[in-house]
Amino acid sequence: MPPFQTKVAVVVRDDLESWQRLNVTAFVAGGITAAHPQLVGAPYADADGTRYLPLLGMPVLVFEATADQLRAARERALRRDLPIALYTSDMFRTGHDAANRAAVADVPGDALDVVGLAVHGPRNAVDKVVKGAHLHP
Repeated sequence: MPPFQTKVAVVVRDDLESWQRLNVTAFVAGGITAAHPQLVGAPYADADGTRYLPLLGMPVLVFEATADQLRAARERALRRDLPIALYTSDMFRTGHDAANRAAVADVPGDALDVVGLAVHGPRNAVDKVVKGAHLHP
């Protein structure tokens, strides 16, 4: 199989609680999936015929970074015109999707307290976006 020409990367802030890291990862990976349905594979089925939902058809690399590194990753993704799925600290205090969007809309982009983001794009571009972050342990 040829190597993937694109890459999905999730970056979460290194000072989050474990449950927050998992929550943020799930939310922003869902954003990538929604924006790029062509990345979704076929449904699964086990030997008994039980069907399961399709998954992203490529690996998702999960990184951790400081707040400053996340801010820089957001800026690099924007400069490269890579769409960003993001999660801010304010979103932990909301209870539904509309409130999440309002929490982001209330803050200028360069002032967002980003705790996680995901990007999908050409491998080289994504590597440059996540530069400085390291793979999540």
